Amino acid sequence: MSFLLHHIVIVFIYFCLDQKEKTMQLRKHYRTIVLSDIHLGTSHSKVDEVNQFLKSVNCDRLILNGDIIDGWHIRKNGSRKWQPAHTLFFKILMKLMEKCNTEIIYVAGNHDDFLDALVPLQLGNITVVKDFVHESQGKRYFVTHGDVFDRVTSQMKWLANLGDTGYTFLLWFNGWYNRYRRAMGKPYYSLSQRIKQKVKTAVSYISDFEQTLAEFAQSKKCDGVICGHIHHPENTYYGKIHYLNSGDWVETMSALAEDEDGNWSILYYGEAFQNPESEDIQEVTKINAAV
Repeated sequence: MSFLLHHIVIVFIYFCLDQKEKTMQLRKHYRTIVLSDIHLGTSHSKVDEVNQFLKSVNCDRLILNGDIIDGWHIRKNGSRKWQPAHTLFFKILMKLMEKCNTEIIYVAGNHDDFLDALVPLQLGNITVVKDFVHESQGKRYFVTHGDVFDRVTSQMKWLANLGDTGYTFLLWFNGWYNRYRRAMGKPYYSLSQRIKQKVKTAVSYISDFEQTLAEFAQSKKCDGVICGHIHHPENTYYGKIHYLNSGDWVETMSALAEDEDGNWSILYYGEAFQNPESEDIQEVTKINAAV
């Protein structure tokens, strides 16, 4: 009897190890993944979604492109909005480093500007910088959160704080609106993104921001630029300069991904995880000729 139990335990252990190995192999692998604007420490951070996303992928390099932690909010309201899921995010990062030998580059943004005093800093597989050049497949991409190219956040911080308060209210209202939509059996809808798309000044601001970054990348003799900051995912060209924006995990729940051949795409969390029949993350490659 004891021999039989011993045998069952051994088989069970081998089965668990085999399943764990298969799970790691089933994760989709990318050369590079870029996340930004998660705003951990706030109630409107889609932290559960980004955690689930990270558990579904492997990558050689993970770029955390600013505003991962919302230091502004924590300084103003304390850490009461910090949830166990926010801590879990960093535990998942440690697992990626341990199991996949993932290199993590943390680019400081404006909401996590408390890191500015530490840059540049390297601890094992983690590097904290203000900006850097990502080189892949013979191409060079200038990587920055993007706030230093935004006159409001870089030169008029009082106005940025005022705007942040208004944006927080809009996100709060958006949360209530989507709870109503869920109750009616409707999918998530970013009301705040829709409003920004309709407001002429917001559209002009986004276009000017993109153009400025593209011009700067060209002055640095780079082939492209990777940024965040404006919560507007994009994969487009300004002339010969490849402009990439990773979006955010407050509204759009999006990331940038580079495959083994150096091709970039925008990954949206959205329908893939909401639809149990979907096997892969919704992947959208959208390359437009910017005017």
